[in-house]
Amino acid sequence: MQHAVGSPLPPPHQSGHGWTPAAQHPGPHHPGTHQGPAPQAPHQGSAPVPPPPPAPGFTPPGPAPHSPQHAHVPPAPETTGHVPLPPGGPVGMPSAPPAAAAPDPAATTLAVLLIGPAGAGKTSVAKYWADHRRVPTAHISLDDVREWVRSGFADPQSGWNDNSEAQYRLARRTCGFAARNFLANGISCILDDAVFPDRPVVGLGGWKRHVGPGLLPVVLLPGLEIVLERNAERSGNRRLTDEEVARIHGRMAGWYGSGLPIIDNSQLDVPQTAQVLNDVLSRSIASPPTW
Repeated sequence: MQHAVGSPLPPPHQSGHGWTPAAQHPGPHHPGTHQGPAPQAPHQGSAPVPPPPPAPGFTPPGPAPHSPQHAHVPPAPETTGHVPLPPGGPVGMPSAPPAAAAPDPAATTLAVLLIGPAGAGKTSVAKYWADHRRVPTAHISLDDVREWVRSGFADPQSGWNDNSEAQYRLARRTCGFAARNFLANGISCILDDAVFPDRPVVGLGGWKRHVGPGLLPVVLLPGLEIVLERNAERSGNRRLTDEEVARIHGRMAGWYGSGLPIIDNSQLDVPQTAQVLNDVLSRSIASPPTW
């Protein structure tokens, strides 16, 4: 059953109006000068002498206009750390360079979603890939973001329920916003998540909504014995039972025939897998997968 994704993020807070003190510009003052001849002092007993009429075209100075203390300036565009927030629209597909040669993913701004079961090596490959690119690249791990919740963390190992599902949706939305923000500022990103092909709530639909159709999904799927070995080296809540690992691995097999690129990294180390990932992404840029 399809589960609804939570309400959209609130609109960004609009920054307040600034202010600029208005400068005063007094007119020039020339001491000792007169507009006309000085009136003669009246003789005692004579009638007062009226002031001379103003010269043609002369307008007596009126009171100085009031200068506002605060001049209105339009609000500055919303910023986060002096970089613009991303547009509300989804991230578009990366465009391949016009050259006939295959596009170089190491020099292209990309959004990549690395999918795989526990123990597939998603986090290790994602970090290595991000570390060795020629353009700025961020790594966003869904598990790391989910674990930002400390008190009240809903651990899926204790059972998938409404709380764990809600925290998963919130973490995915947070990752999607972070990815759009990085991409809007020219920083590539690679996200990793155990996306199930048979579970809409943890499927690709949510990632497409939050990041956009330009997200390039790639599946890491080594053999079962490999993920069991890697899982045995884990500790804490990242370590699963062998039965759970086998169950997850079996469900991930549903990606075969899906049209998504799949990398079997059973016999590959991390640098070799990152190189294969670059090759896969080069083909995906030239011919984006349908998903």
